[in-house]
Amino acid sequence: MSREPAATTYSGSSTSDETHTLSVLDRALYALFARHADTPRHDRDRHRYRATDLRTSFDLYLARVYGLSWFCAGVVGVFCVLAVLSIQVPTARIADVVVPGPVLLVGSGVVAAAGTRRATLALGRQYLRWQATARRENIERTLPGAVRYLHVLSSGSDDRATMLRRVADTDAYGETAVAFRKALNTAALTGSVGEGLRRVARDTPSRDSLAPFLLKFREHANQGPDALGNYLRMESRMLGFQQDRARQRAEGFLQLLAELFIVLLVLPALLVIVLTVMSVISPGLSASVSTPAGETTVRGVVVYASAAFILVVGVAASGVVADLRPPDQRITYARPSGAGAVVRSATLNPASAAVVAIVPAVAVVVGLGALGVRPVDVALLGYAAYALPVGFVAARRARLDDAKDRELKDFVHAVSGHVTLGRPFPKAVELVATQIDLGPLDPDVADLALNLNLTSPAAGTDENVRTAALDRFVARVGTPLAEQTVGLVTGALDAGSDTETVFETLQTEVGRLYHEKRALRAALLAYVAVGWTTAILVVGITVAVSVYVFDGFAQLSALSDSSTILVADAIDLERDRFRVYVVTQATVLASGWFAGVASRDRYEAFLHSGALVVACYLVYRGVGLV
Repeated sequence: MSREPAATTYSGSSTSDETHTLSVLDRALYALFARHADTPRHDRDRHRYRATDLRTSFDLYLARVYGLSWFCAGVVGVFCVLAVLSIQVPTARIADVVVPGPVLLVGSGVVAAAGTRRATLALGRQYLRWQATARRENIERTLPGAVRYLHVLSSGSDDRATMLRRVADTDAYGETAVAFRKALNTAALTGSVGEGLRRVARDTPSRDSLAPFLLKFREHANQGPDALGNYLRMESRMLGFQQDRARQRAEGFLQLLAELFIVLLVLPALLVIVLTVMSVISPGLSASVSTPAGETTVRGVVVYASAAFILVVGVAASGVVADLRPPDQRITYARPSGAGAVVRSATLNPASAAVVAIVPAVAVVVGLGALGVRPVDVALLGYAAYALPVGFVAARRARLDDAKDRELKDFVHAVSGHVTLGRPFPKAVELVATQIDLGPLDPDVADLALNLNLTSPAAGTDENVRTAALDRFVARVGTPLAEQTVGLVTGALDAGSDTETVFETLQTEVGRLYHEKRALRAALLAYVAVGWTTAILVVGITVAVSVYVFDGFAQLSALSDSSTILVADAIDLERDRFRVYVVTQATVLASGWFAGVASRDRYEAFLHSGALVVACYLVYRGVGLV
C-alpha cells in the first residue's frame, strides 16, 4: 500500500523541515513502529485518519499509538511482578496440573499486559472514529450556512476558488471552512480546483452532505455562473429543510435526555432514604467498612457513592445539552489581556468575572472556616459565593446580547430599505444611525457609520477599510448573529456582488437566524424548568423524610431490645440527616448545571446551581436540619 504524499508523511531519510521538527521520542517511535502503517489491518484506520483534521501524519500517529500501547503493557507487567514479590499466592490445581502461585501470577500478568496493549491499540483506532464523527456532525451543521453564503457570492465577479476562499476564511462555518481550505491547499499543489474538490469529497466524513455537494459544485461551476447560481439557490433551500429536520430530531433526543436525567437524579436520593430506613431491620447495612477516607459503614459508602454518581450525571447531561446546541447559537467570551482590563470588564464579561470572583469566594471560605462551619457547608457556600457573581454577570450580558440581536434585525431591514432606493451602503448606514433609535446598538452603529465614511465615493472606495469597519462592527456587537449576517455582507460586497441582491438575501438570513434563536430559546426553557423542578422535588422529599420519617424510626430503634427484630441505634439522626443533606446538595448542584446549560451556557450554569445550593442550605437551616 502506498504512503501519504511527501508533504504529510514523515520519512526517516528525509531532510525536510518536518523531519527536523520531530522530537527524539517521535523519531524513535517512527523508527520502531511506522512499518505497521502499511499493513492491511490498518487500511480502515488510514481511511478514518483522512476524515479527521489531525496535523500529524498517519504513520507518526500510528507509531505513537503503538508506543503508548507497549508503555501501558509494560506498566501493567511491572505491577504484576511487584505483586508476585509482595503477595503470597497459594498453589493452584488446573486440570490436574499443579501450578505454583508465582507462575500463576506471572501468567496472569502476561495476559493482563497483552490485553492492555490490545485495548490501547483499539482506543487509538476508536479515537480516529470519534474525530471523524465529530467533524461530520460539525460539517452537517455548518454546511447550510456556507452554501447560502456561496449563493450570495455567486452573483459577484469572483471565480470559484475565490468564493471558496471567502468561506474558508470565515470561522463561523467551522469544519466546512476547514474542508474548503483543504480543497484549496490541494488545488495549490495540483493546479486544479476541481481536483482539490474531488479529493476532499473522497476523504470527508460527511459522505451524505458535503461529498455530493462538492462534486455537484464542481460540475455546475464548469457549466457557467448561471448554472452555479441556480444550483446553489436550490441546494441552500434543500439543506435548510434537512437542517430543520435535524433540529427536530435533536429536540426529541433532548426530551428523552431530560426524562432520563430526572430518573437518574431522583433515584439515588430515594435509595439513600430507603437504605436509612432499612438499616433499622438490616444489621448488614451498618457493618463497618475501611476506606481511604477512614472508617464508615456500608450505608455510608452507598450514600457518598450516590452523591458522586449524581455529580457525574449532572456533568455528563450538561455536556450533552451543550453539544446539542447548534454551533451558530453558541457564544464565547474572550478575557482581555492585562489585570486592569480584566477588572474593568468584569461587570460585563463573564470570562473576566470568572477570574475576579475568585477573590470574594476565597474570602468567604476563609471566613466560614474561621467561624467553625462544617467543611461541606464551607465548600458549598464558597462555591455559591463564586458562582452567583459570575452567573449574574453572564445573565446581564445575555440580556444585552439579546437586545442587540433584536435591534440588529431592525438595523439590517432599515439599511436594506435605503440600499433598495439606490443609496450607497455607507450613506444608508449613516442615515440609519442618525434617524432610528436602536437602543443598545446605537453606539456600535454610530461607530460603523463613522468608519464607513472613510470609504465614501468622494474619497474613493477603499474595500480594505470597508472590510475593517464591518469586522470592527461585528467584534463590537459580539454575537453569533452579527458574525453570520454582517460577515456575509463583507465578503459579498468585496466580491462585487449586486448590492440589492446582497441585502435582500441578508434580510431573509437575519430573519431566519433570529427566528431560530428565539425558537431554540423557547424550546430549551422547558428543560430549565425540568432542572429546577427536579431540585425542588428532591429538596421537598428529603426534608419531609428527615423531619418526620427518620425521627419515628429512630424512636423505634431506640426502644428495641434483644427480643425484637429491630437493630438498636441503627439510626443516628444527626449523622443520617447530614448524609441525606449531602446527597440533596449534590442533586441541586447537578440540576442547576443542567438548567443553566439548557438556558444558555456554562456561565449561566453557575447562576442556577449557585442559587439552588443557597436555597437548599436555607431550607435545611430553616427547619433545623443543619
